[in-house]
Amino acid sequence: MYTYLSVFLLVAASFACGDKTPEVKQIDPPVWQEKPEEVLSDKVVVAYVTSWSTVMPDPQYMTHINYAFGHVSESFDGVGIANESRLRSIVKMLKDKQATTKILLSIGGWGSGRFSEMAADEKLRESFAVDCMRVIEEYGLDGVDIDWEYPTNNVAGISASPDDTKNFTLMMSDIRAAIGKDKLLTLATAASADYIDFRGIEPYIDFVNIMSYDMGNPPKHHAALYNSPNAGYITADAAVKAHLAAGVPAQKLTMGLPFYGRGLESMGGFVNYKDMASVTGYTEKWDDVAKVPYLADGSGKLVLGYEDPRSLRIKCQYIKDNGLLGGMYWDYDGDNAAGDLRRTVYEGLMLVTE
Repeated sequence: MYTYLSVFLLVAASFACGDKTPEVKQIDPPVWQEKPEEVLSDKVVVAYVTSWSTVMPDPQYMTHINYAFGHVSESFDGVGIANESRLRSIVKMLKDKQATTKILLSIGGWGSGRFSEMAADEKLRESFAVDCMRVIEEYGLDGVDIDWEYPTNNVAGISASPDDTKNFTLMMSDIRAAIGKDKLLTLATAASADYIDFRGIEPYIDFVNIMSYDMGNPPKHHAALYNSPNAGYITADAAVKAHLAAGVPAQKLTMGLPFYGRGLESMGGFVNYKDMASVTGYTEKWDDVAKVPYLADGSGKLVLGYEDPRSLRIKCQYIKDNGLLGGMYWDYDGDNAAGDLRRTVYEGLMLVTE
């Protein structure tokens, strides 16, 4: 079992050796072990856990789990859930072991449709909202997370309407009315802060999960914190500022953190952090402006942009410095077996070190 003092001493020793970004090696405490010596902040750490993965999440490194995904039913008036037995297993395990962990059903995801039709019809919208409450009660959940990608835009191959933004606000109002004030209502949003009337929905929501990733493809970073020549079409910093300008209070924002990289098509396009060792023949580099690592070919060209513990520590500090609510990551299964990324996020956001 490690203590705050042991971590401090390891960090201090690393700095004494001239390492500006120390890699703190720690022994994982047993799963579910209480850590009473830790003083925790009021930040949140939101982990997306997918229906198609098999790993069971360790709640000691998170405050919230978003189970992905539920979908608008084929009749447009309810909620369907992918792999219901997995959701039940996760709820039972976490409620038995760490009841403080909040579990939400994330409804939507890329290519998940029928939102536009449902939200446009008052009766369908209200029935959907009521069914959100049924799901919460039936599965023992703490709320729902809406991941409609994206209102008014059919880029994901789903139906869209110019009225989606207005109807999105009505839908969120109806969901809040149906689930009451004590259950959580959150949403995932595009980095650009487009498509949604944030001032309109702000009274109904608990917080917003910014999808500050997938913001570029090689030779650009997909999750740069700051703008550099290698940054994608937007940065995480710009995404936060766009949401603030759109009317979301800082204390209702979580910054999205990818546990995967985006690489060349020859790499399959996406590479989970746990699989990074299989990508060979390239040089590891660090973009000191964008504050993220990348792999480069022989000419120095970026071929894969990703996150590592160093970049996540910097983003966690950004979250704290800017008064954001916390961090969110997609997805839990992308981390390595040692849990290097999830532990970095937890320690960077949750542990009080001053």
